[in-house]
Amino acid sequence: VNNPQESFPRQYARTRRFTCGVPRDFRVADDGSRVLFLRSGAGDDPVHALWLLDPATGHERVVADPTDLGGDDPALLPDAERARRERFRESGSGIVAYDALGDLSRACFVLDGRVFLAEVPDPATGGDVLVAELACTGDAVDPRISPDGASVTYVSGPSLRITGSGGDRRLIGGVSPTVSWGSAEFLAAEEMGRSRGHWWSPDGDHLLVTRVDVAPVAEWWISSPVDPSSPPRAIRYPAAGTANAEVGLSVVGLDGATTTVDWSAGGSLEYLADVSWTAGGPPLVVAQSRDQRTVVVWEVDPVSGAVSERHRIIDDHWVDLVPGALRWWDGALVTVEPREGTTRLVVDGLAVSPDGLHVRSVVGIDGDAVVVRASTDPTDVDLIRVRRDGTVQPVATGGGVHSGAVGGGVTIVSSTGLEGSTTTVWPGGHEVASYVEEPVVHPEPTFHVVGHRGLRSAVLVPEGHDDSPLPVLLDPYGGPHAQRVQRVRGQFLTSQWFADQGFAVVVVDGRGTPGRGPSWERTVHGDLAGPVLEDQVDALQALAAVDRRLDLGRVAIRGWSFGGYLAALAVLRRPDVFHAAVAGAP
Repeated sequence: VNNPQESFPRQYARTRRFTCGVPRDFRVADDGSRVLFLRSGAGDDPVHALWLLDPATGHERVVADPTDLGGDDPALLPDAERARRERFRESGSGIVAYDALGDLSRACFVLDGRVFLAEVPDPATGGDVLVAELACTGDAVDPRISPDGASVTYVSGPSLRITGSGGDRRLIGGVSPTVSWGSAEFLAAEEMGRSRGHWWSPDGDHLLVTRVDVAPVAEWWISSPVDPSSPPRAIRYPAAGTANAEVGLSVVGLDGATTTVDWSAGGSLEYLADVSWTAGGPPLVVAQSRDQRTVVVWEVDPVSGAVSERHRIIDDHWVDLVPGALRWWDGALVTVEPREGTTRLVVDGLAVSPDGLHVRSVVGIDGDAVVVRASTDPTDVDLIRVRRDGTVQPVATGGGVHSGAVGGGVTIVSSTGLEGSTTTVWPGGHEVASYVEEPVVHPEPTFHVVGHRGLRSAVLVPEGHDDSPLPVLLDPYGGPHAQRVQRVRGQFLTSQWFADQGFAVVVVDGRGTPGRGPSWERTVHGDLAGPVLEDQVDALQALAAVDRRLDLGRVAIRGWSFGGYLAALAVLRRPDVFHAAVAGAP
């Protein structure tokens, strides 16, 4: 229960950054008959359950609750699952991921290393939910359901295993101490957005499986600051410029027979960026060169393992890996690429989305349209339907950041703005329940576009301030692939808390941040210091010229990750502007 006397830092920690109670991870059945999603039971409850939603009525019911299945003990988490959650900044517990058939009639998940398979009834006809625990090794990670719904593959240590009515057995792996099968290596999961390492064939007779050998990767030793008496833990960490893991890919039959896929073009393409195997066409593999300037999309012959080039993208700076872009659409290949100054939806090499609409990700394909997340204004992210002829239909636009899921004519729209978040099912307009707590701080940012580069900025001051001069605290991220200046309440909660301590807080998105097109992002190529720091200084001075509350004689800067690096850079390079800095994880 929200306590108005509680401090914001305590509430922020207790609610896991206000992620508890928020419905998430929506999937819509191919025929639109049902929807699955995850949600915990309260605003300070981190334990997520799997839920079923009837899109016709909005009725919700629990499919699987960890408390009923005897699973939610952090001490029982397999090390691989704990590492996976750390990698994805997963602060929740319980069921934090699941896989399901296209019609969502069956779903699988893991709890404390155990594998479960759920039969999900059609909401229109009713029926009981049946959840069965399958035999496994007890340290299961990343379960994937077979196309017939009868079996589940999962990763156990270095091996890929399969379980179902026929029992549990190893499919492949477990021979070399440095080799693992079926899981994503650190680099793919941390930097490329590929979280998995095995994919079922549509007929359920084979899988595409990664083979990862970490022998070339340098070994690092990590000590625990919480328990200094515990021995250091060894990890394989591919630091910049050092050797990466060797990643292979094979077609693996249910009998364990393997056929190697030569996806790396003799080693010239070092990164296995993405894999897809659906009924829409042959298997697809995305490979990227180590300098990140070349991406090749291969079609794979699953019988011979031979590959043929379907598409190639070359960029003088780098090629972005866009979430959701690798898919077939009625036999055509969907990609997202820079074209004529805009990041555009491309179908078989032809750009179909309009100029000026910067596509950020592909949500899915529904009927005659691809649904994308895109921006014309970087402070908003819209949900848009794009047809093959280039016509667009807004689904949710303006006023914040929108995301969603689609299938069978049903669209889930999750919208986050300055007043909070909502999730709505269309058609019908049914709102999905959210149990997130109301923050004890109430951000009131004022938005600005300043300077000759049109820098998007926001200023926050103490609640009820009398307009007298205030010390200034810059609170940026300021780097590639992340924004701070968006019309979203959650972006400014911490900033407002700092403001309420007696600061004018300034947030600036400079060159290199997303949402303003490929040329804007690539202005930091080869120099991640000069342009980003210059934009912070320019925005600060431009804002101070129109807002006398900003006292330029007292300026500090704080940040985390790239923002931490930027904070340290600022106070070292421009001590004439910045008088103090707090650099977290620079």
